[in-house]
Amino acid sequence: MTSAKLSTKWLWPIAIVLAVLVFPAAAGTRVEGARIWPAPDHTRLVLDTGGQLEHNVFSLSSPARLVIDLKNASLKADLANLDLSGSPIKRIRSAPRNGNDLRVVLDLKSDIKPRSFQLEPNQQYGHRLVVDLIDEGGTRLEKAAKPTVTQDSAGKRDVIVVIDAGHGGEDPGAIGPKGTREKDVVLDMARTLANLINKQPGYTAKLTRTGDYYIGLRNRTLLARKYNADLFVSVHADAFRTPQPKGASVFALSQRGATSETARWLANSENRSDLIGGAGGLSLDGRDDMLAGVLLDLSMTASINASLGVGSSILGKLGGVAKLHKPGVEQAAFAVLKSPDIPSILVEAGFISNPQEEKNLATEWYRNKLAGAIMKGINDYFQKSPPPGTLLAWQKQNRQGGDSISHYRIQRGDTLSGVARKNQTTVSELMQFNDLRDDRVMVGQTIRIPAS
Repeated sequence: MTSAKLSTKWLWPIAIVLAVLVFPAAAGTRVEGARIWPAPDHTRLVLDTGGQLEHNVFSLSSPARLVIDLKNASLKADLANLDLSGSPIKRIRSAPRNGNDLRVVLDLKSDIKPRSFQLEPNQQYGHRLVVDLIDEGGTRLEKAAKPTVTQDSAGKRDVIVVIDAGHGGEDPGAIGPKGTREKDVVLDMARTLANLINKQPGYTAKLTRTGDYYIGLRNRTLLARKYNADLFVSVHADAFRTPQPKGASVFALSQRGATSETARWLANSENRSDLIGGAGGLSLDGRDDMLAGVLLDLSMTASINASLGVGSSILGKLGGVAKLHKPGVEQAAFAVLKSPDIPSILVEAGFISNPQEEKNLATEWYRNKLAGAIMKGINDYFQKSPPPGTLLAWQKQNRQGGDSISHYRIQRGDTLSGVARKNQTTVSELMQFNDLRDDRVMVGQTIRIPAS
């Protein structure tokens, strides 16, 4: 009896020891998924992890590789099935290392600059390790195009409008009750708005992002400066912790935000030579602190006043197609509005957290209505206050007898009767006003529209 009791007493401890020896403990944190977001100037690799983890990232040359070491981690995701097109990655390899650690190796097409950080869980994803592969050889910021010159303007330049679709890539923005993502809604609206602007003679639109990837907030304003923007429009969809709030809003920079931005520019001497671009073409290079501060204050005040003007014009048009959250232009210290030399506004298309507005924003017809209203607001403002040297300024100066003459660029599917109907005029009047022999028009042709 005694020996039987002893054997039973030690049976479980012995079994546990044997299990540990035969089946080692699993690594602490698992890599559960992976995504790749190619952008024009960088590629973002995101690893979904079970929690925070220690990691180390370093580059190797000849051949170019990036090594990601993850401490106390194991791999559950299938990295081999990732779509690498549009990225500098040729192949991804992985293997256990030092027992419980994991090593991931990216075989690259060329050398890149790596950057890594971890993200906390949001509405869509859990813990994540983000590794950015930055292309330093020729970024989109360096390739920004020069201002477009309208063909029929005798050398007069276009008004440049840079449209910024908020969020993108790993940052979905706000998510509605039905799962509608802000980043998708605003990208579609930005594309539609850009198309409307490009159809209007005297305007050129540029997008900060053309696909589902993320751009840093400062880089968005830097792109606007590289494009020599006359106006920067950032498009978003608001959210609140309760579903009741609704309505569209327009924001300009607050005075508090302007003060902090002025201090930031003055504190960094490198910024002084960089602050060139936009409508004002302001440069602080070679100025002493007092004069630089005065110039910045003047430029910032002018930009805010212009922002409030165009914002008010847009808000008036939005009120015709959507409920407004507030009756006037609001002001806040949003980072994307802090260009001292470029009028900048942020349009909240509505509350995606409101079930009805989420339903509206998920439909193409409603997004088109909002984009059309924004375009009308922009055009109304610049018709009254065109930037010097633009086609719009030239047209304003050459109007005779107070009559307002607008121009329209013929698009595919347009007919002269359709254009006449939209502009509340007649085919015969358009033919006479444009010296047309018949009612045939060609795609790309620009015709003048007389005042109604």
